[in-house]
Parts: sequence; structure tokens; C-alpha cells
Amino acid sequence: MSYAVTPSQTVGPFFAIGLPWENGPLVVPEDAPGAIRITGTVYDGHGDPVPDSLIETWQTDGEGKFADLHGFGERSALGGFRGFARCGVEDGGTFELVTVKPGTLPWPGGGRQAPHIDVSVFARGMLHRCVTRIYFVDEPEANASDPVLQSVPAERRATLLAQPSADGYVFDIRLQGPNETVFFAI
Repeated sequence: MSYAVTPSQTVGPFFAIGLPWENGPLVVPEDAPGAIRITGTVYDGHGDPVPDSLIETWQTDGEGKFADLHGFGERSALGGFRGFARCGVEDGGTFELVTVKPGTLPWPGGGRQAPHIDVSVFARGMLHRCVTRIYFVDEPEANASDPVLQSVPAERRATLLAQPSADGYVFDIRLQGPNETVFFAI
């Protein structure tokens, strides 16, 4: 007897069960000096919000220092700085992080990376996370010399740029379709 191959199955969405936690979206306490909010919406290929997804971020503080010493130099002196956030996306596909604008980082072999936040996106139907970066549109000089951002075709770079808002920045993530966010193969 021979059986047909069964279709592959996706896992989840089970993100809300155990991954997010109360302080997950707080890279810094809300009253930390220089605290900003980054808000956005995760969209699918049809332009519909994806309510059952999860965002993780990793970054430096405003001085370009990480929260720990894992070989990256001096430890951040910013009180309450974790450098990491994890938040579930709300019913309307929206997320909000409380953080500080990161500093620049050295690039191996010379030069500097522009202020950026590393982002992982987990969502329904995806067996692997999507990895992207948030850069800041109001850092034109740093962005112009960032080796990673410059490796992205010029017409696609706007998908990586957070736009200023009243209390921080807006950064939408489009998983597919027109204006799909640039994702990196890592």
C-alpha cells in the first residue's frame, strides 16, 4: 500500500500563549531619559493586518552600547535598558515598543553602521522568522554610509525607514506584496 505525500503544516499561531510578557515591549522603562515609541502595523500580502504575529527587537542604547558584555565593548549605563523587546501584535495588527534611539556601531574593517534596530517577525503560515532592520529617516548622513542599508537597492530602502511621529516613529511591516519590507537572509 502506498500513501500520498501529505501537505506540510504550519505551526500556530500560538504566540499569545507563552511568548509575550507584561514588560515585553519595553526596551527601557517608559520614563527613561530619551524614551520614544515605535508603533506600526504588520500587513500580509493582501494588505490586511496580521493580528496573530509577534515582533522581537534587539538594539544598542543611544551611545551604541549593548545591554550585556558579550564581546561588544562597554555595557550600557542607561538604567533599565534591556536592549531586547518582544511583543505580540494587537487585534488590528498593531504593535508598540518603548525604546531609545540607538547609537551607531562599528563595522568590521572600518566605518560605522547607522542607528538601527534589528527586528524578527513571527507570523501565521511562516515556518521561519523574517529578519529586517528599522533605520531612521532623520539620519540621512549615517544612512548614506551604512554598509547594510547601502546593499539594498535604492528603490527598496524606504521600506526600512521609520518615519517620525508625535512621540517617536512609525514603522509598518509588509510581509508580501507591493512595498514588501526588505528582509535579510541570515
